[in-house]
Amino acid sequence: MQDYTLPKLLFIDRDGTLIKEPADEQIDSLEKLELLPKMIQSLLHLQKDASYRFLMVTNQDGLGTASFPEPTFWQPHQKLMGILEGEGIFFEEVLIDKTFPHQNAPTRKPRTGLVEAYLDAEKYDLANSFTIGDRFTDIEFAKNIGCKGIFISPDPTRDRLRLAQERPDLVPFCACMVENWAEIVAFLESQKGREATLERKTSETQIRLTLDLDGEGKASIQTGVGFFDHMLEQIAKHGRFNLHLQAQGDLHIEAHHLIEDVGIALGMAFKKALGDKKGINRYGFFILPMDEVRAEAILDLSGRAAFVWSVPLKREMIGNFPMEMVAHFFKSFSDQAACNLHLQAQGENDHHLVEGIFKAFAKALKIAVSKSGYADLPSTKGVL
Repeated sequence: MQDYTLPKLLFIDRDGTLIKEPADEQIDSLEKLELLPKMIQSLLHLQKDASYRFLMVTNQDGLGTASFPEPTFWQPHQKLMGILEGEGIFFEEVLIDKTFPHQNAPTRKPRTGLVEAYLDAEKYDLANSFTIGDRFTDIEFAKNIGCKGIFISPDPTRDRLRLAQERPDLVPFCACMVENWAEIVAFLESQKGREATLERKTSETQIRLTLDLDGEGKASIQTGVGFFDHMLEQIAKHGRFNLHLQAQGDLHIEAHHLIEDVGIALGMAFKKALGDKKGINRYGFFILPMDEVRAEAILDLSGRAAFVWSVPLKREMIGNFPMEMVAHFFKSFSDQAACNLHLQAQGENDHHLVEGIFKAFAKALKIAVSKSGYADLPSTKGVL
């Protein structure tokens, strides 16, 4: 089963990408330190979104030699890092190659020696990661990593032609050429799709999940409550959502906290993945037969939480799943997703009743989140 929680990386150059690069190509004083426009607000937006982890990867020719003494580098560099951290922008690691180009060091971009720890495809989603830089070597660096590059240029039209003429082998690895950081953010936003990654930790539970609204119904779920895992798989399968969920909780007490918190986390994830909700159907409804059971789910992604439950359950437990938690799970989801949710069912077998409700909910939810073909918000209020 594919792991949908693998983090994506941004390998970000420094000079010419985060800060303006002077003609002599050395930023060796505070006077030469000048931030690129909109860089801070763009990185802050990407950091808050949590779709990518940041790595700074920079070549600093001859750093530590007589031609570039270390103190002259560190003063402006530390000033830069202080500014970024003061705004809430943090890098997973800052990786600096100090060699000259003629030394052909394995750590010098476009070679990948500095980032070897991040080239494990079992730990990182490299195919959906990007390098960001202002030189063709940054695109070559992307090629060597196994990702694609974003090229920042004052004249993208000119540099697009240059790349095709001088390095045609790199053209497939250049995802886009942009003039500024605002365009970088716009491009990365366009790549996201309707996905959400979420971690929720309390003293009672630890939950990590990744959700893709436009998936194929793939699921990888582990909660420690077997019947609950089976029901969550119904949501993924019948809603055609990709859902990877790992949850641990105080099951030695009982399953209440874990089931409740999974409902909270799942509702939060759906709300996050939906974004501004433009173009969605908003309403979903489905009537589902399951043997003798008739299950009905009706929902409205209105931005307001309301929950109505009418399902007659008689058993106290199915396995280690408390039946009273079925309604509580959906109430927790409704509160966090900010939706109206009405569930009702008739039938004799409690297993069929619960499974029918989960399947009907999945079908109705898929209808509601699906795109209508119109780009506007489905509300006369102008907000959902």
